[in-house]
Amino acid sequence: MTAFSPAAWHAPDAQKDTSWIQRLSADEVASFDTALAHAKATGKAFLDLAQEDFPLSPAARAALDRAIAATQGRWGMCLLKGFPVDKWTEDDTRLAYWCMGLHMGVARTQNRASEFLNDVRDIGAAYKTRNGRGYNTNAALDFHTDSSDVVALLCRRAARSGGESKVVSSIALRDEVRRRRPDLEPVLRQRFYFSYQGAQDPAQPPYYGLSILGNHPDHFAFRTNRKNIVAAQADFDTVPRLTGPQQDALDLLDELLTDPQLCFSMSLEPGDMQLLNNYVTVHSRTHFEDYEEMDRKRHLLRLWLAVPSAQALPDDWAEYFDDVRAGAVRGGLRGAARPEAFAVFEARQAAAMGMPLRAWTPGVPAPASAMAD
Repeated sequence: MTAFSPAAWHAPDAQKDTSWIQRLSADEVASFDTALAHAKATGKAFLDLAQEDFPLSPAARAALDRAIAATQGRWGMCLLKGFPVDKWTEDDTRLAYWCMGLHMGVARTQNRASEFLNDVRDIGAAYKTRNGRGYNTNAALDFHTDSSDVVALLCRRAARSGGESKVVSSIALRDEVRRRRPDLEPVLRQRFYFSYQGAQDPAQPPYYGLSILGNHPDHFAFRTNRKNIVAAQADFDTVPRLTGPQQDALDLLDELLTDPQLCFSMSLEPGDMQLLNNYVTVHSRTHFEDYEEMDRKRHLLRLWLAVPSAQALPDDWAEYFDDVRAGAVRGGLRGAARPEAFAVFEARQAAAMGMPLRAWTPGVPAPASAMAD
């Protein structure tokens, strides 16, 4: 376990101090190649694979451990460079990446189709439509947090232009709210309602509520996605209407998230793995222009991971994350198509990572009367 000690940082800090960037050695790269060949030879389906099917050298395993540890430390992020995606086929890359995840945490399902490894590339979908998701468009994305302890992206192909990743320290963001509008900090601790965008389990309501700024006594936690807040307001009459101060708080966040002192930009190159802690960073992406040829188009693979070193979460976040204990298996969007094989995988992988896992129950939104004044 790594001590959780995130700190506020600003864009010039991340530009000057690049300790959040790590690079694979030649020996570590060779180990990933060898492990990939072993995994391919097993012929197993993804959900049947286990850590021993992707046997890494101690050094290669340590590289992944360090990357996860970095997400739980000062920066809340890591860029691990050097994966040999230029010589791996697309299928090889997908298999290798899934197997890397087996050494880092427990994968979570991510969408209505209950997919557990997502392709982030433009397929011509629309972002700002009902239930639209940005990862399959080329649109600029609103700042948001994903639904897991860590979001990990492996870059296989970069765009012809654009597609920069933008990251903001949530702690620095909170500090700036406190400096500019101290009256709005307690507003962010009130209950806001978010749409699931159609990605909930059939047993769940279509929206959920939690505070944007967490109320845990010991651990900072921040979660926002204004697009989904707006969708909940538009689509569900039963959702309490946003108050004037809540609108002001969201407007201030929108303003601050693009402040060049807070917003750090990075360009992901092929072979880069970016890992972000969703409780202490907020992220987005710029619009991009792609190549015409399919295999040259911008293509990233995304894992949402529950990790054993993750912090405890605020009690009022249990409606969404279900289990708020430190290091528990939690998060993800269940969707409507979770196979029984995923439950078997989840239990086996939780045991392999030494993470507590309890039976899932659908959260129920609190009534309007529970909303803070």
